[in-house]
Amino acid sequence: MEPVELDITDGAGLTGLARRASRLGRLRAVAHAAGISPTMGDWRRILIVDLVGTALLHEALRPLVTRGTAMVCFASMSADLVPAEPPEAAEDALGEPLDPRFLDRLRAALGPSVEEPGTAYTWAKHGVRRLVRREAVRIGALGGRVCSVSPGIIGTPQGRQEAAHHPSMKAMVERTPLGREGRPEEVAAVVAFLLSDEASFLTGVDVRVDGGVISALGGGAVPGP
Repeated sequence: MEPVELDITDGAGLTGLARRASRLGRLRAVAHAAGISPTMGDWRRILIVDLVGTALLHEALRPLVTRGTAMVCFASMSADLVPAEPPEAAEDALGEPLDPRFLDRLRAALGPSVEEPGTAYTWAKHGVRRLVRREAVRIGALGGRVCSVSPGIIGTPQGRQEAAHHPSMKAMVERTPLGREGRPEEVAAVVAFLLSDEASFLTGVDVRVDGGVISALGGGAVPGP
């Protein structure tokens, strides 16, 4: 294993990462978990790290995709907060996260509400799901696959930080059909499956790892991230 310290929003750094990866051999598996949650930045920073950074990573690694390459990106159950019929202008903006005017276009489409960090997080993760569906089409002809996972409330330091700022998340855990928060290793197991050969016909899909809470809520409002 060769660790690399990298800012996921640094396009030049990602290009360098791709070069290093190509020297090491065939690109087999990528699990992209870098991201920040609502308490960790303002609305612009959240969208840049969580969505723009994901798009930049795909741009950098796409030339390395070959038959058998599998990628997983982290979305969130929060993406289920997006209206069933999002504003067309917002969807258009989310379809082009590398447009230099992306943030301004999204702000114009959604209004000042997007400046609330939790709302920005929701749209960023919705954008990740959209990007994964689009990227699946792009790399499918090369033999590559890409999926996303949408964790629910997971017992991680980041999750506990969010819970401390959103007391309503405790009520969500209580309404989860499995009656508890998730464990990191449970999410990791799903990621490992999606990256494995056993998932060789899965691409362009999102897997929600939330203990069933969205089903229990009927797809309704989800407090917190």
